[in-house]
Parts: sequence; C-alpha cells; structure tokens
Amino acid sequence: MRAKLQVGFVQEHFYGPDKAKSQETLTMHAVAASKYPDDGSDEDNTFAKFSPGANLSINIANPALFGKFTVGQKFYVDFTEAPTA
Repeated sequence: MRAKLQVGFVQEHFYGPDKAKSQETLTMHAVAASKYPDDGSDEDNTFAKFSPGANLSINIANPALFGKFTVGQKFYVDFTEAPTA
C-alpha cells in the first residue's frame, strides 16, 4: 500500500546545558484532493476511497537530517511487510 503524506508541522527539540538541538518531530497528514472522480480514485488517495485519513508522527534524532523536512512537502510512504525475526 502507498500513502501520500504532507508535512504539517516540524517541532525542534533542544537539550542539555548548551541547548543543542537533539531532535525534530515531524507531524504529517494524508493528502486529499478537493474533488474526486465518481469512483473515488485519485493519485493522492490510493489507499482510501474518497477522503483519506492518516496521521504520522516521527522523531528524527540524526543531525544529518535536521532541516531536511519543511511544512508543505509531500512524500510517498510505502508499506511493505517486513519479515518476522
């Protein structure tokens, strides 16, 4: 399954006596079209018929990724089952 999500909020977190950035929390939501074809199909909406609903929150603690995500950016998120250990 593939979902299309949009960054809605980026929260920075700071820690320690020097108040260095320790992580960013991204909050994302499903991208929905303002109008759908009669059958509900839409490229922004491949996992739901008509208005999709999804929320994702992810904490990023890798300094190399700080500042790489901005409000309004859109991303595909693919769900592929991982093998069990």
